[in-house]
Amino acid sequence: MILVVGANGMLGRDLMSVLTGELRGVDLGDIDITSPDSVRSTLVTLKPSVVVNVAAYTDVDGCEKNRDLACAVNGAGVGHLAKVCADIGAKLVQVSTDYVFDGGKGSPYREDDPTGPLSVYGESKLLGEQNARLNPDHLIIRTQWLYGLHGKNFVETMLRMAADRTELSVVDDQIGSPTWTLDLSLAIRALVDSGCRGTYHAANAGFCSWNEFARAIFAEAGVTMSVLPMTTTELNRPAPRPLYSTLDCGKLIEDTGFIPQGWRGALRSYLATRS
Repeated sequence: MILVVGANGMLGRDLMSVLTGELRGVDLGDIDITSPDSVRSTLVTLKPSVVVNVAAYTDVDGCEKNRDLACAVNGAGVGHLAKVCADIGAKLVQVSTDYVFDGGKGSPYREDDPTGPLSVYGESKLLGEQNARLNPDHLIIRTQWLYGLHGKNFVETMLRMAADRTELSVVDDQIGSPTWTLDLSLAIRALVDSGCRGTYHAANAGFCSWNEFARAIFAEAGVTMSVLPMTTTELNRPAPRPLYSTLDCGKLIEDTGFIPQGWRGALRSYLATRS
């Protein structure tokens, strides 16, 4: 049985729709991953063979103000899952992030590149990766720039803001790969079904800036909008962001045969799905 922890979230709901075989989902109210007792009670009772953890504190700027909470959820919580998974003989699948990198490489990051998070969020997710490895049977999947039908995201924010303005400023010096949670879910399924272990990168193919992504959103949605460039420094958010954090997904393709679709095609499919 596959157990999805965080099943009610944006990624969790898509995972629940695509994973095959016996499937169970839990979320807040069912399990508290910051509590070792809650984790042990839930996993020992349900006896899953695979645990996919997508529960996370994902407010990047909020993490800067709440380091203890970020590390408890994104770091220590993963450790609790890993220890019990090891005890019951279950695989732990942990979803991580491009924010474990500093963005200074200048080319797509491979799984074995040195990490160097710039933010508390990135630090907490890296701690989660380290703790996931407490279970020898682990699968860590790094991804980035997620959007989907079942949660707040950049695409919906842009379309909502377009309702009452004709001009927006969006940063043009952060580069990454916008990734639809449904496509990520299919990649996770491919990795699990293939019995993969270790660390993998999974994202939609290609890359762009947030500014280019915004312009593509409006173009695909048929919305007239002037999208002006601005720098990350001008945006002045509490948490620093990696400027170039594109992920190399070659290992995913080689080991599973799963080929991620391009980010623009994924965006088009997403917009068609939500309408």
